[in-house]
Amino acid sequence: MNNKERQELAMWAVEFAKKKGASEVAASISNSRSVEIEVREQKIETIKESTSNGLNLNIYRDHKYSGHSTNNLNKKDLEKFISEAVEATKFLTADEFRELPDPSLYPTDLSKDLKLEDKSYANVTPEQRVNISKEIEQVARSKSDKIISATGGFSDDYSESVLVHSNGLVADLASTSFWAGGSVTIKDGDARPEGWHWGGDRYFTKMPSAQELGAKSAENALRKVGQTKIASGKYDMLIENRTSGRLLSLFFGAMRARSIQQKSSYLDGMIGEQIASPLLTIIDDPFIEGGFASRLYDGQGIAAHKRTMIEKGVLKEYYIDNYYGKKLGMKPNGGSNSNILFDYGSRDFDGIVKDVQNGIFVTSFNGGNSNSTTGDFSFGVSGFLVEGGKIVKAVNEMNISGNSKEFWKQLAEVGNDPYKYSSILSPTLLFEDIDFSGL
Repeated sequence: MNNKERQELAMWAVEFAKKKGASEVAASISNSRSVEIEVREQKIETIKESTSNGLNLNIYRDHKYSGHSTNNLNKKDLEKFISEAVEATKFLTADEFRELPDPSLYPTDLSKDLKLEDKSYANVTPEQRVNISKEIEQVARSKSDKIISATGGFSDDYSESVLVHSNGLVADLASTSFWAGGSVTIKDGDARPEGWHWGGDRYFTKMPSAQELGAKSAENALRKVGQTKIASGKYDMLIENRTSGRLLSLFFGAMRARSIQQKSSYLDGMIGEQIASPLLTIIDDPFIEGGFASRLYDGQGIAAHKRTMIEKGVLKEYYIDNYYGKKLGMKPNGGSNSNILFDYGSRDFDGIVKDVQNGIFVTSFNGGNSNSTTGDFSFGVSGFLVEGGKIVKAVNEMNISGNSKEFWKQLAEVGNDPYKYSSILSPTLLFEDIDFSGL
């Protein structure tokens, strides 16, 4: 079944549901294929391949709402499935805010090509996937006799989908992604430090090389030799670019309309207020060609727009979905983030670290939690001690804790080195006077 056939089936499902008594209907039909391979000691340990087809149906009946899904796309069987779904919905409690988005929110131009689909996806062979995985492992293992375990891996995904709303939206999407990388464990006395590195692209030919991925996987493990705790205290905190995006979770949960409406956000009522250092600007850009979160519309069918969420530390917008937007009396603009950009600085990590006299370079967050209601957070971290502008030694079993209301105001520099293998293109970040607990 191709997307044209899926679209015709989705339109039929919508009309059939309306005939059975639905007031409004949203139907999406998707097909996806994914492959995963893992190699250890040049032997294939894992091969997983899965395909799925399915219909998701959202029924609105006199402001009563229900969601249904099935993998059976036979039209005769769907008649029974849809009839029962519509009938069951009438027994639910009405909610005046349960309805499809206003058609004015839908995209008016779906012709823009965001370069999300590698049309040669079908030409990638099992041999290529396996050989890339083997080479990554081989390169990683060659880097040191301290390495006691290494794996190489490859995964890819192809998906097609259509979305049809009874009040006017008809849209479709096709996308691909390819990922490869390795993980390494080394022997360091009684300790077993681990490191990893993965990279990917929408297009197979644009993926990072197996040589790069294997070498970086080994490097990320070997640099942890001699990890130790250090004394508690205040340190400047450098955060690696591939790790710093994790901190945005302190914002995203609190910026969603659901949290605002339920009074579980420390950012409630803060539009126009200074919530971070003037150095912090966060831009949500769904139109980056080949971006991992690029889109013309979100899962609700609401048109995507490039937006500045935080500008020079001032909160400018929330993420407002259809349902909670109606409850709040706010215009829906999409309830989730797409690609995230920063207002980048002028130096990369190597330039920034030279000016750090007493700091910790954080390369991973190890567990922890954050509270979107209060802004409180606590994370375990590991990384490296920095003294006099130089990395001195590896550290682990450290913790940071604080409150987002103050933490983001301690941001002292934003790097110019965004991490490209993510939808969050986060750079190196430097914070001043952060409380670390260790020994």
